Amino acid sequence: MSFRNKLQYFLVKKLQISNSEAQKLLFERKITVNGKSTSANILIEPEFEIRYENEILQLSKNFKYLAFNKPRGIETTLNSEISDNLISILPFEGLFPVGRLDKASEGLLILTDDGRIYDKILRNEHKTEKEYIVKVDKTIDRSFLDNMAIGVKIMGKTTLPCQLELINENCFKITLIQGLNRQIRRMCYKLGYEVISLKRTRIGNLRLEDLGVGEWRHFEIKDVLTHLSSSILMEK
Repeated sequence: MSFRNKLQYFLVKKLQISNSEAQKLLFERKITVNGKSTSANILIEPEFEIRYENEILQLSKNFKYLAFNKPRGIETTLNSEISDNLISILPFEGLFPVGRLDKASEGLLILTDDGRIYDKILRNEHKTEKEYIVKVDKTIDRSFLDNMAIGVKIMGKTTLPCQLELINENCFKITLIQGLNRQIRRMCYKLGYEVISLKRTRIGNLRLEDLGVGEWRHFEIKDVLTHLSSSILMEK
């Protein structure tokens, strides 16, 4: 982690002082972060309001986090030159989608202006679960469920193990931590099934709940995706 993102370095650059002077300000607890004095050389985040003797050194940035129910027929793109793009139906300007849902799919999409959470949600090592309800064109058998669960070879690689739950004879719930291009559709096709409808219902702890198609709601990143949220431990 770069020292350039730490509070002491921030004070040196902002106040045009030496490292030892910045250390002294922290030691004497003359710096407040979000209203609390601190002596810790913490990692600076955009949400932090930083003050020195009532002088605001950094204003906090208020990010937007929206749960959005993407309709079918909409491309998950901000390119206005592509027809049926996302821009025309977004509730606010300046937001971008985290991840994708293909044009024929619907359901939960995270919209934000906070670029830090993009990789944290999409990278496998963070193990962010994505849950989908899938309807296929014929009766589901045990072989299909077992093969989907252990992994299917698509695009030259075998998908990671996943969780499946049968809903009815041609509908199932699947939980993934991967996000390969059209992964579920490709997996089903490889096993002789065609996807009729696909809806994402959960990302991490964030659920679609009763959002109507095209509707949205605000959520707090610290409450919903706790492993992505910033934390600051203040000394008492």
